[in-house]
Amino acid sequence: MKFLTFYKSTEILSMLKFLKIFFAVCFIFSCTKQSNELPKDVKVSHPNLILTQKSVSEIKSNLGSIPLFDKTLAAAKREVDLEISKGIRVPIPKDMAGGYTHTQHKLNYASMQKAGVLFQLLGDEKYAIYIRDMLLEYAKMFPKLDRHPQIRSYARGKLFWQCLNDSNWLVFTSQAYDCIYDWLPKEQTEYLNKTLFKPYANFLSIETPQYFNRVHNHSTWGNVAVGMIGLVMDDDDLVNSALYGLKKEEVDLTAKDNDGGFIFDKEGKAGFFANLDSPFSPDGFYTEGPYYQRYAMYPFLIFAEALQNKKPELKIFEYKNGVLIKAVDALLNLTDADGEFFPLNDGQKGMSYYTSSLVSAVDIAYYYGAQKPELLSIAKKQNKVQLDATGLSVALGLKEGKEKPFIKKSIELTDGSKGDEGGIGILRHQKGDETLALVMKYTGQGLSHGHYDKLSFSFYENGDEVLQDYGLSRFVNVEQKNGGGYLKENKTFAKHTIAHNTIVQNETSHFKYKYAVASKNHSEKYLFDVSNPAFQVVSATEENAYIETKFHRSMIMVKDESIEKPFIIDIFKVNSNKKNQYDLPFYYFGQIISSSFNYNSPKTLSVLGNSNGYQHLWKEGAGIANSESIQFTWLDNKRFYTLTSATNKNDEVILARIGANDPKFNLRKDPALIIRKKNVKNTIYASIIESHGTYDPVKEVASNAYSNFSKIKVLKDNTNYSAIKIYFKKGKEKLLILSNSDNSKNKKHTLKIDTKEYNWFGSYYYN
Repeated sequence: MKFLTFYKSTEILSMLKFLKIFFAVCFIFSCTKQSNELPKDVKVSHPNLILTQKSVSEIKSNLGSIPLFDKTLAAAKREVDLEISKGIRVPIPKDMAGGYTHTQHKLNYASMQKAGVLFQLLGDEKYAIYIRDMLLEYAKMFPKLDRHPQIRSYARGKLFWQCLNDSNWLVFTSQAYDCIYDWLPKEQTEYLNKTLFKPYANFLSIETPQYFNRVHNHSTWGNVAVGMIGLVMDDDDLVNSALYGLKKEEVDLTAKDNDGGFIFDKEGKAGFFANLDSPFSPDGFYTEGPYYQRYAMYPFLIFAEALQNKKPELKIFEYKNGVLIKAVDALLNLTDADGEFFPLNDGQKGMSYYTSSLVSAVDIAYYYGAQKPELLSIAKKQNKVQLDATGLSVALGLKEGKEKPFIKKSIELTDGSKGDEGGIGILRHQKGDETLALVMKYTGQGLSHGHYDKLSFSFYENGDEVLQDYGLSRFVNVEQKNGGGYLKENKTFAKHTIAHNTIVQNETSHFKYKYAVASKNHSEKYLFDVSNPAFQVVSATEENAYIETKFHRSMIMVKDESIEKPFIIDIFKVNSNKKNQYDLPFYYFGQIISSSFNYNSPKTLSVLGNSNGYQHLWKEGAGIANSESIQFTWLDNKRFYTLTSATNKNDEVILARIGANDPKFNLRKDPALIIRKKNVKNTIYASIIESHGTYDPVKEVASNAYSNFSKIKVLKDNTNYSAIKIYFKKGKEKLLILSNSDNSKNKKHTLKIDTKEYNWFGSYYYN
């Protein structure tokens, strides 16, 4: 017999008290009963979001014969059983991220979602009872809650310090609710809808429009939270608000988001579709960067799956030429050899495609996409699946041995809703297990999480950072560090230009660190050509970072038969209408081995500057190049690296280290080499970056510890052409000529250098 219980309310007549005893007896009986089927006299319409009646039936018929799915299900059962044994815990909200109340509410929604799956797949009512009892506690507490006591967010939540986390709660909890909706008596669903879920949806939307009606990963979570619970309750008003945003008459049009920008996008749109249209490029690149794309992919895809199941007429996976499926492929390509995301813009290092959101993303993309066998190889590494039809499909594919390696190749990912706002260029080399990856960034600003780092780059070997992007300044969910939120150093250092491997003019960050200005501009692709694996080129320009100054950077990965590994040629050209100071940093790791220039190390450290991030850099050493080319060698991860740079004799070389004016030690103490050119109008930086040799600490043997190059020299540089000579130590020389103003493949060029004339077709010459 199915247990029914009515929540205590003043609306219940006293004559029903006798029935409570009866239902209590039924409760004892039901706790000892496990049923594989719902009562035949109950009309079933749920679940119909992520799990469906059809998929539940199909999964049940395969249980015990699909190893990875069975393994994931067993792990979920262990986790939820442990939580059930601890009892229901719904504390009054108090803490920031990482604190007890925050962590408990987060654990509650994750456990409820898994419990819903277990109830549907195993038929054990203890999981439904767990969800029901938890929801009744939340329904009892929610009407009494004001906004969270921690006044830190532009959009404070109720259970959590920001509405973003409240939306997480509702996205996951709505799935649990869907799984027990038909198990609950109608009186309880009506009570929960009226007391908890509809008010929660209204709180996140109508009561917090500056959060809900934006184009941002925050708003995506908000839209999906409202949309998911709207689908469960068959509330079309909520679903429409989720898809298209609040109507203008429902919104205070003077409200601003946390960046000072007005709500609605530039076309006056908001909601789920606006968040698909604007931040994603046609290639699937998400303008905020891979760290937040990883975070946003779960709500994007889980809602898409629910819409596909509940509202297939929307054809959501075909929207914008299938951008959601493309986004998963793009995101996987934005990882290093270990599967960790490149920390572009605000990004915490170490986040990888092993995170649960990417497990869901890979499974959903496989099921609703073309079922690419390459995705199965990623799923195999993840070693878990989503517990629904998509995860079943992946698990069956792996069982049948269909997977193929996901090989990351050189790729360009455009930025901007139309793909015309710059992009990311990734040059790759792979030989067996040995890999190199160069990542050059020439995108738009990237919304509020963007950094001021036009034409910056980072370089990786075998998944290890060689020349780094700093990423964000934050210890996510570490309560002791600012409640797990962003540290002030994110704005005083990590976002600033000097924190990146790109040029800073007059110690002032790009766009003068003004978000409104930066958001209106983007770099421009000049060339991306990887047709020749031995000579791969990415080149881009930036004309708005500084008034009346133009940057043009070209980076080339060259495989030369005389050298074991490819090397990087970096040509950074600057044209301005006045004389300036230019700083180009290279943020390396490891131990300095040697340098060709002399430098002085002060006994007392001083800071490099007063603002724009310079105040966080110690000046540990400085010298004058005093040569037409310098070399700097360091050792890291048992490998030697050398930077060879063309210089003017009066260029200054600075050895710097992050960490000044940082009394709470929030910043990493990473080193940098900065090449400074003073009082120059037009100039060019030309460098070679190479990995060479190894050090074996057991044998105490250094192999190939010296650079393969003797120098690099600029032979000619003007508006149309830059000519660079590369000198190998064994006597070989190579000439590189770049066409700076015409990138046509068919254009014939002629250039005379000294007494010799060179003729070629295309945007570059190398011989």
